[in-house]
Amino acid sequence: MGSLDQREYERLLNFRTGLRRFLKWSAAQAAAAGLTPARHQLLLAIRSHPDPAGPTVGDVARYLTIRHHSTVELIDRAVAAGLVERRQDSDDSRAVRLRLTVDGDERLARLTELHLEELRRLAPQLTGLWEGLDP
Repeated sequence: MGSLDQREYERLLNFRTGLRRFLKWSAAQAAAAGLTPARHQLLLAIRSHPDPAGPTVGDVARYLTIRHHSTVELIDRAVAAGLVERRQDSDDSRAVRLRLTVDGDERLARLTELHLEELRRLAPQLTGLWEGLDP
């Protein structure tokens, strides 16, 4: 392991601090939209899934990096809140697919616009953190 200089420690600190600030800001935006950060991430995982049929519970668990049963509980709460719907897969009756309701889609769209705007604002700061990290 090579020796690390002060600047490398500072870059890592700045990066981790920036991530924490962004996540704190994101949580506040989700709360303003009536969502928890986990529910916001759930909606994003469902909406972003490339298969038009929608993701399965297993797909969402992998996106959120949480256990299957925890994902089911999160989905149950989102269904009860009117944000997510479950549908049986048309090709595989054993599989359940997820999709957003109109309310879930509208809330996510507003949050996504805010997040992309914030990321555009932060881009110049992030670029400096990546410099010199390419292999």
